[in-house]
Amino acid sequence: MKQVVQNYKSGELALLDVPVPGCKPGGVLVRTAYSLISTGTELMKVSEAGMSMLGKARSRPDQVAKVVQSVATNGVPATYRKVMGKLDSYTPLGYSLCGVVEQVGDGIDDVKAGDLVACAGNEHALHAELNWVPKNLYTPVPDSLAPRHAAFGTVGSIALQGVRQGESRLGEVALVVGLGLIGQLVAQLLTASGVRVVGADPDPARCELAERLGAAACGDPASPAVESAVAELTDGHGVDQVYLAAGGGSNQPVELAARLCRDRGRVVDIGKCRLDLPWNAYYEKELDVRFSRSYGPGRYDPEYEIEGRDYPIGYVRWTERRNLACFLDLVARGRVDVEPLITRTADFDDAVETYQRLKDGELKAVAVLFRYPEQVAEDGPSADAPVVSVPVVPGGARSSAPVRAAKTPVRLAFVGAGNYATSMLLPHLARRDGVELSTVVTTTALSAANAQRKFGFREATTDLDAVLGDASVDAVFVVTRHSSHAELTRKALLAGKAVFVEKPLALTSQELTGVLDAVEESGNDRLQVGFNRRFAPLLQEARKRFGTRTGPASLRYLVNAGRLDHGSWYLQQGTEGSRFAGEGGHFVDTASWLLGADPVSVYALAPSGNEDLQVVLGYPDGSTATISYVTTGAAGFPKETLDLVADGKVLQLDDFVRSSVYDGRKRWVSSRLPKARDKGQAGELAAFVRAVRSGGPMPVPLRSLVATTAATLAVRAALAGGAPVTLAEAR
Repeated sequence: MKQVVQNYKSGELALLDVPVPGCKPGGVLVRTAYSLISTGTELMKVSEAGMSMLGKARSRPDQVAKVVQSVATNGVPATYRKVMGKLDSYTPLGYSLCGVVEQVGDGIDDVKAGDLVACAGNEHALHAELNWVPKNLYTPVPDSLAPRHAAFGTVGSIALQGVRQGESRLGEVALVVGLGLIGQLVAQLLTASGVRVVGADPDPARCELAERLGAAACGDPASPAVESAVAELTDGHGVDQVYLAAGGGSNQPVELAARLCRDRGRVVDIGKCRLDLPWNAYYEKELDVRFSRSYGPGRYDPEYEIEGRDYPIGYVRWTERRNLACFLDLVARGRVDVEPLITRTADFDDAVETYQRLKDGELKAVAVLFRYPEQVAEDGPSADAPVVSVPVVPGGARSSAPVRAAKTPVRLAFVGAGNYATSMLLPHLARRDGVELSTVVTTTALSAANAQRKFGFREATTDLDAVLGDASVDAVFVVTRHSSHAELTRKALLAGKAVFVEKPLALTSQELTGVLDAVEESGNDRLQVGFNRRFAPLLQEARKRFGTRTGPASLRYLVNAGRLDHGSWYLQQGTEGSRFAGEGGHFVDTASWLLGADPVSVYALAPSGNEDLQVVLGYPDGSTATISYVTTGAAGFPKETLDLVADGKVLQLDDFVRSSVYDGRKRWVSSRLPKARDKGQAGELAAFVRAVRSGGPMPVPLRSLVATTAATLAVRAALAGGAPVTLAEAR
């Protein structure tokens, strides 16, 4: 098997072939799925290894003291040989991972082979393909938690133990100094427990990340911003606790703690920073200085860690293992979000290069994961690329609704009655038998009245809550501006309604997660997004003629979007998202439907100076779809043209006017040239109404709607990172 090692004398890093560890009694053999690089502790060790002997001695005075004692006891020659022998040996790296139990040792009855576990320990949770882990240093992973997130278990336990040492209470205010990986987790844990958090870090990106994840305010410790935030939140009294999660040789953190802590407050040291306490400042406030020892009680006790002797819960409530299980539970329940902390997911084979990039400062990261070979095979390629999490569709939601009584009309309510609703949707529904247009809701009374008069709605109102509370309404159409789609959809799902929401479903991953949280909370998954092109008759017929594929396909989709008129609300990107975020889901959904799968990777390029985009989607079987979304083309050229090539066949679509399929010498061309382009709205609405009426499955599976939305949103991440983005389901 392979393992990451380092020679502390030379600083050499290597991915070494080593024997597979045996499965001893009292523990389990674990095959690693993901392991986490501690960008603080591990990089400090890597950096020390690159120092001169004098530099190593200066950085580790504790070890120098041991050497001096050895010289006094054993003499210089023996001590020299001992020290150099130890320095010139390979040492392991890593201490936080998630993996699958491969073999169970004697005396273990709480897990079995095949179970997913999170593991801890700098001797047992190493960056290696296989690890033997004793009982008190692993814990089962909750069913709903993704392995990549469970790999944070150990560093999460370190942060959790620090918070426990601070004895924070609901309503207090805390200062977190250092917003690296541990500091970010400390801030989230405090926020989850009802504590308002101020963060201090010289890196603006880390400050912004902490605020996005719940901190009240963050800033550079050298600026007045942090002090002002503390004064405002505490009425000038100072924070109740300070958590030192910083490293380095500066004494600034402990001085800042003394200045901003309240009288008799608590200062908790979690990181490894300089601790020259200013005596007067700490004495006058009678500050309580505490240290947090790693993952919790049991750490460094061989009887607990190696021999598996647990501490009675009546005497020690939170041990290492209980902290580990508690942190995983918090992540599984969404109280702590580790996904935004992941800067890179690198293949394990690239471990040495990844460490070097981190050491050289080329890779700026909060958290970096190694993904191991078997996980790569399951998830698809990553190539050290960013990973965007695709939210999991909740289990347990209903996929069908009670069948309606015969001849009972399906009652529909519309939220929004703008141009698209009144020109592309309502004309089809107004003349459909068995449909009753119940209520139209708009923000202005006149637009509601106009829609009522034109399409025959029974009622017109501006009161959304009244409609959602109306038990006679079967389904709600959300046809408003993009920025309101996710929230209105969430409310309608929670009200128990079937929902048809025009694209996009969401403009951010947080909005998408909010919609799925509503599905889980309500048990209602009756949702359809207005991805209508898969219902277009010409495209459906062409797909049928093309037949089943046996090999990978190449799809090219040219969207000649054109320029928008000045003043269009589509240009309000600050609130309504980019054009592609709003419209791109149409083309992603069409490609995925034709290819019969959801995308697993996204790559995007954009020429400077315009809104043109080239988006390349990768699919599980090796198929690719290239979407050229352009605004600079000729106005007279068709808006949408598509080619699908596979197995010696070609499918062509010419702007929903003509479709063709070429198969060897045979050629099929659509015989019908419609006067108006049918892009599938009528077929989609018919399918939605049937599903509502019959209680059967919705026209498009929720999983597909989520995957399409996640892929559309990932375009922004791909553009920002300049590299392909892997779409990985957060299991």
